[in-house]
Parts: sequence; C-alpha cells; structure tokens
Amino acid sequence: MASVTLRNIRKNYGNLEVIHGVDLTIDDGSFVVLLGPSGCGKSTLLRSIAGLESITSGDISIGGRRVNDEHPKDRDIAMVFQNYALYAHMNVKDNMSFSLKLAKRPQSEIDEKTSWAAKILNLEPYMARFPRELSGGQRQRVAMGRAIVRNPAVFLFDEPLSNLDAKLRVQMRTEIKELHERLKTTTVYVTHDQIEAMTMADKIVILRDGVIEQEGSPLEVYDHPANLFVASFIGSPAMNLIKGTVSKGAVVAANGARLPLPPKDHRATEGQKVVYGIRPEDLELGKGFDIALSVTEPTGPELHVYGDLGEEEICAVLRERADLKRGSKVSLAPRLDRVHLFDADSGKAL
Repeated sequence: MASVTLRNIRKNYGNLEVIHGVDLTIDDGSFVVLLGPSGCGKSTLLRSIAGLESITSGDISIGGRRVNDEHPKDRDIAMVFQNYALYAHMNVKDNMSFSLKLAKRPQSEIDEKTSWAAKILNLEPYMARFPRELSGGQRQRVAMGRAIVRNPAVFLFDEPLSNLDAKLRVQMRTEIKELHERLKTTTVYVTHDQIEAMTMADKIVILRDGVIEQEGSPLEVYDHPANLFVASFIGSPAMNLIKGTVSKGAVVAANGARLPLPPKDHRATEGQKVVYGIRPEDLELGKGFDIALSVTEPTGPELHVYGDLGEEEICAVLRERADLKRGSKVSLAPRLDRVHLFDADSGKAL
C-alpha cells in the first residue's frame, strides 16, 4: 500500500491545457473517487498517475517515490478499465495469471495467488471459461482479479461499471467496496456517476474543466457544497437554486416570493444578489412559498413534486402521500437549517 501525491499537475495537448495545476493528496489505504462531468479531466488525471499519459509539468509521487519518469509497469499500480481489456484467447485462469507469468514468478506462487483472487471474487467455478462465455459482471471480476494478483501499492479504476446494467452496477459497487475493505489497498476510482461516488468513497474529489472544485467526504460535499457547481452536480434530484436579492431577513425571488434566510451565521448582506439553495428532500408541505404544480411522480416510498416559482422550476421530495392535482397551488416550507446561500456573481457559498 502507498499514498499518492500530486503537486501542481498540468497537462497540455498542444496549446490546449486540460489539467490546470492540480494538487491532491491520497492517503495510504483510502478509497478516493474522482468525480465530474465528461471532459473534466478525471480520466486524464488517472492515466497520468498510471503513466499512460505524460504530464506537462508537476510531480507525481507514489509511496513517497517520484514516478514522473517511470514506466507504468514500474509504478507498482494495477489498473481496471471500463472495457475489461481481457485476452479473448485465454481462459479466466490464464487472464488472471498473465502478469505474474510475464514477471517470471514461480509457478507455485502463480497458482497460489490466482486461487486466492478467484476465491475472493467468486470466480472458482469459471476458471476454465473464456471471456466470451462470461457475463459482463463476471468479466469485470476477472479484470479485477488480474489486478489483485499483482498485489499492487495502488488500484486505479477507470469507470469500471459503465458497461453494466443498473442492477449489476449496484451489485458490483458493493463488491468493489467490500474488496477494498478486505485488502485496504489505496484506490483511485474515476466515475461521472455521483451515486457510485457517494456510496463508495472515503473522499470525493469533484473536478470541472481540469480544476478541483471541492474535495471531502461524501457527506461533507453533499451537506456543505463550496459553490454552485458542486451544489447542482451532487444530489438527485438536484438542489433547487433560486435567484433573488437579500431583503429584510429573506431572499426575494424574481416573482416576489419571500424565502426565509437560515438562522445560522452567513455572510449575505442587505441588497446582495444571491442564489438560494434548498435540496428537494428539505422541503415539506406547509406555510412557506407557493408553487404552481406541474408534475407529480410517485416512487412508492416518496412523492416527487415539480412546480414553478415564477420562471424557476422547483422539486420537492415528500415522504407523506398527498393527493395533489396538476395546476393547483402547493405551499412548501424549507427546513431553514438546511438552506444554502451562494453569491450570484462568484457562485461561492456564503
């Protein structure tokens, strides 16, 4: 196991800079998720750690050793790809043991490590099968097994669940997290799926356009978003963001609705243009502001309610079952201790 340290990492493709001076420390044994929309630079950053991409400037250290100029095979990492990258002409056992054979390890060691990984990943019944004879989830387990047998200092996962169906993704999320709990190997995991990030990570690193917007535990970035981008990106349904102006203890929206300010300390000043943020699950039926109801979506345990506050669309997630009609007015009360305020110009949390 080893820590990973990135210092002022920059990556250019010609005149286009895609990573802009990233600094990041990944603790030994932690599970860190690089999260962000497509094109934000997360896979480029992961491939740079692996040595599959050369960086333009900065330093990458693994276990305290600078690895900028080291070949990928010498960095003591193992990578699991989105498309499995298995050898079609090899059975499961040979796919998993291939890297050990290349390293000319003793056959007894190869057999021992391959059997150990197969047992952990429930692959023992499939060792003689070829990739074409396996399901998507089984192929991804083989890819993980091939990484495990090398006993690397760092695991790198590049969107490994993207090709799986929804039910299998949930199952594999659990298996990967359980694997990490068992092995305690430092893991860096790339995804654009916030549910994967929230359920798996010790620390989430949120990227946009090659810059880290925020890093912290899943609940830290959910409960205390640093800016409007993080607030809108984390959470499903997304946080309601309502533009307005601070006036006499409330935020006045464009349609004149008054949204009460939170009682906690904040830096909003009288007359300041702000964005009032409230998550759908933090709205409840009661005296507050009115929306014109447009859609209701019963999910079973919850009722998702959508309506308009002037030109702003509002979503509320209600636990109680209510008979609400399209076109009617519904009054929603925010939990004031869960209100977020952002500066309208900078987007930063107040």
